[in-house]
This record gives sequence, structure tokens and C-alpha cells, in this order.
Amino acid sequence: MSGDAFQGRHVLVVGQRLAPVAQEAMGHARFEIAAADRLDVLAHAPIELVVIDAEQVDPTALVDALAGLAASPKPPAVMLSGAHLPAGLVRALMKLPRTDVIEPPFTSVALGRACATLLDGPGAIVAAPPVNAKCWTVIGSVGGCGATTIAVELATALSLRAGAGQRVALVDLNLVDGAAAAYLGAQPAMLLADASHERIDPALLAAFAVRISDKLDLLAAPRDPKAFAQVSQTAICRMLEVAAQVYDWIVVDTPRHHQSWTLDVLSGSDEVLVVSELTVPALLAARALAAEIEAEMPDGPEPRIILNRLASRVFGPAPSLAEAEKALQRKADGGITSDWEAAAASVNLGGSISHHRPRSRIVRDIAVLVDKLTTQVAVDGAQKRRA
Repeated sequence: MSGDAFQGRHVLVVGQRLAPVAQEAMGHARFEIAAADRLDVLAHAPIELVVIDAEQVDPTALVDALAGLAASPKPPAVMLSGAHLPAGLVRALMKLPRTDVIEPPFTSVALGRACATLLDGPGAIVAAPPVNAKCWTVIGSVGGCGATTIAVELATALSLRAGAGQRVALVDLNLVDGAAAAYLGAQPAMLLADASHERIDPALLAAFAVRISDKLDLLAAPRDPKAFAQVSQTAICRMLEVAAQVYDWIVVDTPRHHQSWTLDVLSGSDEVLVVSELTVPALLAARALAAEIEAEMPDGPEPRIILNRLASRVFGPAPSLAEAEKALQRKADGGITSDWEAAAASVNLGGSISHHRPRSRIVRDIAVLVDKLTTQVAVDGAQKRRA
């Protein structure tokens, strides 16, 4: 983006460290440069764009300054440079009509392009062109059957296989008591209850995302007993729609109890994985859940049943695979061997099993499952091209 696009635009840069990059990005703008502790200047000039180095500014003072801007009749566009923004700061951004977040390191070209879009757009950031994102949704047949562990390991395995420029998102829709963030040793930052669906765009999604690795992000909400009542169906669907524009693979950990948006999530998925442990109640629940999904979505993805915590011993109290499939009245589509020590150690240390115990049987079985599902994706894609 040429600096000519900013000819005559009035830009305030807060944080002197950011000034050289901003001036290179928007060379023909009218600049004011303020120190990181001079947020008071936001209220005094007819500014069109504010570019703020959020890593150099006191977060509490910045929240107050943004609140003041939101109260003004015609607030400027605001571009924040920073990563892992505090929840209060994200809430303050939501109250402004035009905002974006750019995560360092970035080039002057990238900053210029983002600022031009922010200035010239009608309001919210224009979404990026859709990509051919693939979505796998994991749902447990009963509580405690290991669905979250499997979702975490699937997302991690996909991120390790991702090619150059590809990204993976793990989305925890257990809004009331989700555990994916705790399993990964991360702080959840997805504040859907505070966002209207009109404000959910790639920039806001970036503020919600927690970076787990170079290619894996976590989208998870802080635990809130009232979340299901406070987060709308439209907000959930919009968030996933935007995620499909940003990421190449999406793994969704969804609660087993149906919400207003459950069928929307399942019908929009490429794969639905029903997780069951090897107990009779769990197997019967998995059979019932799979049948319910098929009845409610006859044209949707066929649910696959994944048996978790398979015993490595030949004899024991758990049903055999043949007995499990008899209870299910269908074939299982995958099995994950029990490895309690590896799973417990990884949860306690914070991170995936593949990170802390890469030679675990769980990691091996997840790899087999990913091979099966990605092979099916390739077959489906070839069939669509021939059609």
C-alpha cells in the first residue's frame, strides 16, 4: 500500500518505538508522535487514526482512554500493536466502531495495508476471502469420557502436519466449564458474551485467540456458569464463520448437552466425532447420541464413534472391542489406547500429550485417526473435482 493513500490523513502514534514503522507505512500522512504515557493527547486533536503500541502503554490507562474515545460523537479508528491483550482491553475495543489488532513482528507494508483497510472500510474490518477450511467437531457421549483430551491431541497433530502458512484453531465451546485452556496451560480470552455478532471479525478473533504454537491457536472462553444464557446462537455461528476465513483446520470441542447452536455447529462440520469410553452406560449413550444426530441431520456428516481408553490387556472388566460394537450396534471408527500416566502428566504440566509424552500410545492412535480422516478429506475432494 503506497503512502499516497494516506495523503492528508491525520494519524497519532502513541509509543515512540512504533513511530518509524508507522511513518514508513503511511509516509504522506500528517503525524503526531506521543510518548507511551501521554494518552491524554487522544482527547485533544481531530485525529482520524490512532496507532498504539499496546505493549508499551499501561493497560489500565489505555482502557480508560479508549472508553473516553468511545464516548465521543465521532471516535477515530484505532489500531493496536500487541499480542495476548488483557480482557478489559478487549472489552474496551469492542465499544469502538473501527478497530484492529496487529501482532508483532510485522512489516511496514503489513501495517500500511491494515491501516488503509481500517480507515476506508464502512465500519468493521472487511473479512478475508474464505479459505477451504476443514472443521472436525468432537462431542462426548458422557461427561469425563476424554473428549477434550482427544480434541486437544487432534488439533495438535494437525498443527504439526500443517504446511507453510497453514493455521489450526482449537475452539472450546464448553462455555460454562471448558477445560481445553487448563489442559494446555493457557489463559482463555474469548469474550463472546461481551461482543455483538456484528463486531466479530478477523481482528476481534485475533484478540480472542491464544497462541499455543506457531501454527495452533486456542479459542476458549473463561469459565462462566451463565455463559450459555448470555452468548447468542448468532454470535457462535459468526465466530465460527470468521474462524473458517482465518484458519485452515478447525477442531471444535462441543458440549454433549444440546444448545441452540449445536445443530448449526454439527451441520457445518466436515466430521463429527462422538467419543465414548468402554463402559456400558457410555456406549449406550454414544449409540443414542449418534442416532439423534443422524435423525436431526439426515443430510449432514455421518457421526463417527471413537472409543477412548482401550485396555491394552486381553482380559479385564472392560468390554472387548467386539462387545463394544455390539452395544453400539455399529462399527467403531477409531480407538485410543488408555495411557493414564501420559495423560495425567501432560494435564498437570500444561500442554498436549504429544509435547510431553510423544511416544505415548495415545499419540500413536491419534496419528492413525488423523491419517484416516485426512485421507477421507482427500478422497472427498477428488470426488468433488470429478463431479
